[in-house]
Amino acid sequence: MAQEDYYKVLGVDRDASDQEINKAYRKLAKKYHPDLNHEPGAEEKYKQVNEAYEVLHDKQKRAQYDQFGSAGVNGQGGFGGGAGQGFGGAGFDTSGFGDFGDIFGDIFGQGRRQRVDPTAPQRGQDLDYTLTIDFMDAIKGKKTQVSYTREETCETCGGNGCQKGTHPITCDKCHGTGYMTITQQSVFGMVRQQTTCDKCHGRGVIIEHPCETCHGKGIIERKNAIEVDIPAGIDNGQQLRYQGQGDAGINGGPYGDLYIVYRVKPSKIFERRGQNIYTHVPISFAQATLGDDIDVKTVHGDEKLTIPAGTQPNKKFTLRGKGVPYLRGNGNGDQIITVDVVIPKHINEKQRKDLTDFVQDGGGHITPKEKGFFERLKDKLNGE
Repeated sequence: MAQEDYYKVLGVDRDASDQEINKAYRKLAKKYHPDLNHEPGAEEKYKQVNEAYEVLHDKQKRAQYDQFGSAGVNGQGGFGGGAGQGFGGAGFDTSGFGDFGDIFGDIFGQGRRQRVDPTAPQRGQDLDYTLTIDFMDAIKGKKTQVSYTREETCETCGGNGCQKGTHPITCDKCHGTGYMTITQQSVFGMVRQQTTCDKCHGRGVIIEHPCETCHGKGIIERKNAIEVDIPAGIDNGQQLRYQGQGDAGINGGPYGDLYIVYRVKPSKIFERRGQNIYTHVPISFAQATLGDDIDVKTVHGDEKLTIPAGTQPNKKFTLRGKGVPYLRGNGNGDQIITVDVVIPKHINEKQRKDLTDFVQDGGGHITPKEKGFFERLKDKLNGE
């Protein structure tokens, strides 16, 4: 391997950072590991990758390698003739390689982990609940009740899972840790692996006399009902947290929380965008031309809206403070009203004449559309 360029082996530039070297090594070590890659030459390639990394991740060795090449590190890092033995021999053990052992563990799931005492109090799981409400309930707010199933602490045993008068005992197989260390033979020698204790199933204790109510679990499933105060202004998809309304904790730990996600039904009249309400109101041609005061619906009740003379189609009017309440109580949004000028499909002769005179008085001209056969027939039947 003395002829190989360590930088080329890892596929990095000569000015690569430590992070880039570590990243390249992780990728290649996983690719060529003999337990994962059984192709011819994979094991040899794996040894080369390890040798290159052992030099380049060490600042002193890397400096010597950059200055003198392979000769600068032979005999100092255990390489040269002994390199293959160091990584491929039967006595391979990652525990003696410092950072290398940490990276090896990161790749294959055997890194150092902070152990959690299985008998220590643990907080319960959080729960989600979807609550569907009407559009107006989201605007005005409402009190309601929700029911759901959750895990609760067993009242019979108080959560320890034992019959009255008995107590859990420490597991004699794992000594209360909840896990065991298993030593197995591999291509690299003896490898130690930690796994869940098969006697106490990770609890760290043995229950010799289980509670008859919860059968030793310490928790039971039960229906729970709480009153929910729906705040005025809640929007679709928003959620609120109800502390302590989730699942029961373990070993005396606190309850988790309940998160209620709100689903708001759409309205046939109003469209909500944030804190504003949008609606359309139909008005006649005469109202748009002459102006009028009309009643419009808002989420807070009917309101008067003044239509000025000469209002054009799709004109927008804003009613300040007639929108959705802000959740923090800082007033309301607005309601934006778009007027739709409705053109009548049928008019009588007097209306037709009045409209024609109206246009002509304004200096315009209209060529009346000739009546069709059925219209003329209808006029004759009506004696017109």
